[in-house]
Amino acid sequence: GDSNIWRLETELPRDASVKYRYLICSVDPTSGNVHVRRFETHIVPRQVPIDLAEEEANGSKEKVQPKIDTLGDIDGNTKLDKGWLTTETIMQFKFFDNPFSVKERLKNRLLYVKITTMNLRINAESQNVSSLQEESLSNDTRENGTESMTTYSFTEVTSLRNPSACYEQQSQFGCPYHKDDFLIYNVTVAEPENVAYLVDLYTYSSKSKEDEPPYHLGYHYILPNFLKKSEGILELPVTCASKHRPLGMMRIEYLKVTPLLPSRCTLERSYIRYWNKRWTGLDVGHRGSGTSFKASDGNVIRENTIASLKKAVAHGADMVEFDVQLSKDLVPVIYHDFDIYVSLKRKTTLETNDMLELPMRELTVEQLRTLKVYHVVEGRNREAKFFDEDLEEHQPFPQLAEALDQIDPHCGFNIEIKWSQKLKNGRMESDLNFDSNLYVDCILRVVLEKAGQRRIVFSCFDADICTMLRLKQNLYPVMFLTLGVTSRYPSYHDPRCNSIEMAVRNAYATELLGIVAHTEDLLRDQTQVNLATERGLIIFCWGDDNNCKDTIKHLKSLGIHAIIYDKMDIFSDKAVKESVFLVGARDSQAALLQQINIENRYEQTNQHDFLNDKDVRISLNKSGSSADPVLSTSTPSI
Repeated sequence: GDSNIWRLETELPRDASVKYRYLICSVDPTSGNVHVRRFETHIVPRQVPIDLAEEEANGSKEKVQPKIDTLGDIDGNTKLDKGWLTTETIMQFKFFDNPFSVKERLKNRLLYVKITTMNLRINAESQNVSSLQEESLSNDTRENGTESMTTYSFTEVTSLRNPSACYEQQSQFGCPYHKDDFLIYNVTVAEPENVAYLVDLYTYSSKSKEDEPPYHLGYHYILPNFLKKSEGILELPVTCASKHRPLGMMRIEYLKVTPLLPSRCTLERSYIRYWNKRWTGLDVGHRGSGTSFKASDGNVIRENTIASLKKAVAHGADMVEFDVQLSKDLVPVIYHDFDIYVSLKRKTTLETNDMLELPMRELTVEQLRTLKVYHVVEGRNREAKFFDEDLEEHQPFPQLAEALDQIDPHCGFNIEIKWSQKLKNGRMESDLNFDSNLYVDCILRVVLEKAGQRRIVFSCFDADICTMLRLKQNLYPVMFLTLGVTSRYPSYHDPRCNSIEMAVRNAYATELLGIVAHTEDLLRDQTQVNLATERGLIIFCWGDDNNCKDTIKHLKSLGIHAIIYDKMDIFSDKAVKESVFLVGARDSQAALLQQINIENRYEQTNQHDFLNDKDVRISLNKSGSSADPVLSTSTPSI
């Protein structure tokens, strides 16, 4: 009815507590599959206690008033987050870098973009060939669509031009695209192979009155066969809505996010936006114990190896940061660069023709471990730096699964997903031939299977990979790595990575945990820290500037939640070389033992009171009736 209160009666076990969460879900009418739209993410879920019928047990006849819960709110703490994909797919369409090229007379007009889903599934019983032809020849691109053309879908849009950007349902005439804007449409569909997307453009006439709606300028249909890859760029003609002639062109970049199957996620727990207030100024070991191919002092361990990770842990790292990418046989391995050098033949000295540069992705994990492989720096300088391959823990290319198994579980992992991006000059960092959905799924499966209770944070410089990581699972948080304003590295094609301001807006809209900012940009303008924290986002920082005790101390004073730096053994000022998560686990264990002790004492007291009360009743019975049997013990029969 009109009430905003939902009720449910169900049977629950009386002798067990029942934990539960509320969620908003939609049900696909065709398949019956349940899709989670939003769900409660409090660390401690709601609970129906064991003593639900306590009043009844105590003989109370007063009717217990039902408790009314508020969705997302537990004791004033609101946690209601975007769901994850179960069987549905999200098609994301992005409009940025001034994507419309229209006739001169329309160039200064504000264009409104609307995306509508169209069902391509042909129902033989209700449609024949002639009716389909009539439909396709219709002069109207949207308004005359029949009921049979509607499809199960949700369309949400956000503009990163807005500092408080968040996804909302699109309005009747879509969302305006302003100059240098960044529009993102998320369209959730159940059967992507049977859905087309109608892109409508609206604008206001120069002669329109104040209360007059915009008129339909042009349109284009995006068919599913255009969207077979996980990402791509579409250059599409715009057809005039009234004369059906070419009006101009538009460029749309798309991303397809498919569910991780089989799904391993439940409502039991979720850390996607959880960060304890005590976790501030954390020390994070960069590639374990630091970058080993830039150092000149020689006192280093090979980066991104089990030995390097263990050394950082031994010197008190709260977390270790490392890079993960896939081998040719789809095994997640820990390595930073996209390329490697392979020795063509064994010699004691290295000559120019001794090495071949290859993309790392072209070798299987077995080949990476058995061939004589050199780091890019070693290969380009023709000078080997490490001769410790005979030591197992110093081997390059450890598998992600090995790190999860072998590193102290109280040390958190900041897992950076390596993915080649397009630079602003149009070049790719590396020509990856992996499908991005497959790539992310292979890494997620290992983490979800092996992580256990370890604190995990994912990060990536690619905003689309961050979106995938966030939408494919509901357990681990994701942070957006940002380049920011820098003189040290080339800018990316995607503007979301090129400034802290844009990174914050994207992270906030996508409901990520936060951003990993470049310290060079943070030190240029320290007020940028507030851009993240005022939005409730967590902020880490990375960069060569962090390799200085004074800088680390200063960054901690700014309220940075974690600092990623080299050489934990030199730059860490920790008196006790322990992870904050180990200390937290010990405190939790002590609190748990204390609680158990209190409960035990409480039970013993109640037992003592009960026995005394029984003794009194037995004594009264004895004095009241000589026929009562004499009990040899005061212990009650059970």
